[in-house]
Amino acid sequence: MIDPIRLELIKNALVMVSDNMMVSVLRTSRSTLIKSNMDFSASILDGDGNMVAQGLALPGHLGATMPALQGCLDYFGDDIGPGDILANNDPYAGGSHLNDIFMFKPVYRDGVRVCFLGLILHHTDLGGRVAGGQAADSDEIFQEGLRIPPSKIYEAGKPNDTLMRLIEHNTRVPNTVMGDVRAQLAALITGAGEVEKLIDTYGADELTKYMAALIDYTERLVRNAIRDLPDGEAEFTEYNDDDGVGGGPVTIHVKVTVQDDEITVDFTGTSPQMGGALHTNYWFTASLSYAALRTVMPADTPNNVGFYRPITVIAPEGCWVNPRYPAAVGARGQGGYRVRTVVTGALTTLYPDRMPACPGGNEFGLSVTGMTPDQKRFLLVEFHNVTGRGGGPDADGQDAGPYWLGNMANTSVEIIEAENPLLIDEYGFLPDTGGPGKYRGALGLVRQYRLLAEDAIVQLRADRHVYPCWGIFGGKPGGLSHSYFVREGKREEAPSKFVKPMKRGETFRAEMAGSGGYGDPLQRDADAVAEDIRQEKISVAHAEAEYGVVVDKALTLDAAATAALREKRAAN
Repeated sequence: MIDPIRLELIKNALVMVSDNMMVSVLRTSRSTLIKSNMDFSASILDGDGNMVAQGLALPGHLGATMPALQGCLDYFGDDIGPGDILANNDPYAGGSHLNDIFMFKPVYRDGVRVCFLGLILHHTDLGGRVAGGQAADSDEIFQEGLRIPPSKIYEAGKPNDTLMRLIEHNTRVPNTVMGDVRAQLAALITGAGEVEKLIDTYGADELTKYMAALIDYTERLVRNAIRDLPDGEAEFTEYNDDDGVGGGPVTIHVKVTVQDDEITVDFTGTSPQMGGALHTNYWFTASLSYAALRTVMPADTPNNVGFYRPITVIAPEGCWVNPRYPAAVGARGQGGYRVRTVVTGALTTLYPDRMPACPGGNEFGLSVTGMTPDQKRFLLVEFHNVTGRGGGPDADGQDAGPYWLGNMANTSVEIIEAENPLLIDEYGFLPDTGGPGKYRGALGLVRQYRLLAEDAIVQLRADRHVYPCWGIFGGKPGGLSHSYFVREGKREEAPSKFVKPMKRGETFRAEMAGSGGYGDPLQRDADAVAEDIRQEKISVAHAEAEYGVVVDKALTLDAAATAALREKRAAN
């Protein structure tokens, strides 16, 4: 018999262990990417490698952890014991991309493996041809850095000095990366101690039984939630501007089928594997599909393997979202955003009263590296995509707010300037960029960087320069992204993906796309439009052109003129 109260207690305890591991990482890590951007996740898996609980982490890691552990189990088999910690970053052995090192620590009681603790951290740099490992124009995995096959980074309680030295000698910023590696290891060891306390409290057999029950409970909950959704089938097509090396555009097509208590997500019709490093491997594609579908599930649905069981993800081998070895995948984060938005696009067609328009941002991934005057390496790696969600179905997109598939924190200007020879000249909203609609999309943002060092190499991995964030049900797209340098007072346009030099005093400006709008802009509350004008989120001209709203010189709504203009627009 399963006691529902005990099930709830054990569920919350496992989630708390995961969250505590994340807190440990935050307090002991060294990189801006981890302690500020929070690009990492923690989880608990049962003794067979099935995810049981995930901490408050990145939704995109929801389905990526189990394959990485399975790659280790496939290699080591029974050769895993107490005191071991496994490591894997190989995309072709269940990993994600080389910067993401997965680590797993097993917990035993009386010779029986009870569970694994898992941590995935995005490490700042693991070598490769371009600092940061995010270059979109790499052609194969061998150009992207240190590839760690399923390995033991700890064995029988002792660190694997050979592997640790290999990592240390294959990064441009060894103090930062090794600090993060040790933070990751320490959090796993601390978390294992917390699980030992749970075993002391409940017993190994009881804890194992309740972990299995939690997975089964989640599956029942998800199947019931799917049954409550109307059956249907919807197709949606999205485009990536290019493949990172001059090819494209890239077509990402999906068909989502909801039938009875199961969902199928089929990417047949997507462009074939191309050049560049933007591809998403199968398990990352599946993981992002799960995360998108999570948005139409009950908010209290646990994050474990029971969630995946009713969902089938089809991605033909050799297509852009399931490339063949040895394709490069280092910049797969940008391609992953497109996977997320194409699946949510299909969901907007199926469930228009539950889903907003396309979130904004340009899937921004930036690295800036060079030497300080005392010949020390600096390396800023920043991901930024918190421009806000799209409008609707009952509210505007939240300007500068996170959205359900991002969840990474903003890196503050003060931290960037304190740790790097860079000055942020501007960080703010871009007026008139939110997609017009009954419910307006969130505004785009701008970041402008000025170099204070002698010289540097800048690498950008972004998109939405050509294909905007879509609006729905009469809502219009958000504003496009733009990138450019200012060199010797002259503006130099830049593509969405590049590796370029930069000299002292020069600036790089990244303007990020606005979110899509929801519904007919002429149905937007006129007072809300006037308030947007007063807050300088939109201009007077934009209000008239897109919303048919007129204000006087005091920026007060002219109701009569607005009614006449909207009536004329509606007639046309």
